[in-house]
Amino acid sequence: MIKVEDLKKQFDGFKALDGVNLHAQKGSVYGLVGPNGAGKSTLIRHITGAYRPDSGRVLIDNEPVWENAEVKGRIAYIPDELFYFPQADIEDMMKFYKGMYKEFDSERYEKLKEVFEEIPLNRQIRRMSKGMQKQVAFWLAVCCKADVMVLDEPVDGLDPVMRRQVWSLLLQDVAERETTVLVSSHNLRELEDVCDHVGIMSKGKVLLERSLSSLQGNVSKIQVAFKDGAEPDLSGFEIIHETSLGTVKTLIVRGETNEVKARFAALDPIVLDAIPLTLEEIFIYELGGENYEVKDIIL
Repeated sequence: MIKVEDLKKQFDGFKALDGVNLHAQKGSVYGLVGPNGAGKSTLIRHITGAYRPDSGRVLIDNEPVWENAEVKGRIAYIPDELFYFPQADIEDMMKFYKGMYKEFDSERYEKLKEVFEEIPLNRQIRRMSKGMQKQVAFWLAVCCKADVMVLDEPVDGLDPVMRRQVWSLLLQDVAERETTVLVSSHNLRELEDVCDHVGIMSKGKVLLERSLSSLQGNVSKIQVAFKDGAEPDLSGFEIIHETSLGTVKTLIVRGETNEVKARFAALDPIVLDAIPLTLEEIFIYELGGENYEVKDIIL
């Protein structure tokens, strides 16, 4: 659905994008993560057609996005920094969106008044709180019935209840309409709940692009202890990280969990347990050796 091929972009000699490749399948939720300055927002602006590539291509269903009004009409975008016309209330913006998107669903707009019941319909949007402005953005975006939703830090400023509601609306469209969602966020715990695929950016490149299931299946967290505090030879394991509490070791080991656990069982431990890794932990241990600040990813 979304295909980015060898995309490059410079600003005053600075390589913001340095040969980006990305593939998001139709009807999937693709999480884009990376430290500040990695190029996520620049990439998103190319995908939405706001920036012209220096070289490379951005395609939606094999059609170029740049200067293609028909393709852009199939994309709904919620940026990190929202923009509304200065004097507009939500009814004014609804009429604007309705004129821009051929598939805009007025009936759905009316139904969603119950979901976004706290939004004052006649108040200027710029006078609302950040959280309310973000709710307005979601309300309008899901009514566009776009084929592609591009979200940059989408739920920042929303309370937990509203976060759950907007994700429920988006995932409903993914399931029923095969909407493709690309979301950039620092909140890895939230991405873990909603994403099918994950791409990790650093220094203008996508370093790693995998399905979430394969990413989670590639690293294991093992707690193990041996009789009388023995120290067996573990050189055959690719241990990424190790901590100890008394005689119990907690090891981050590269490999599929069942296979790794079986190999440890052969060493006759008195304690052996496999603990699920969070997406946040996977990124830390998988990418800790990369030349960038991993801490920026998990803030």
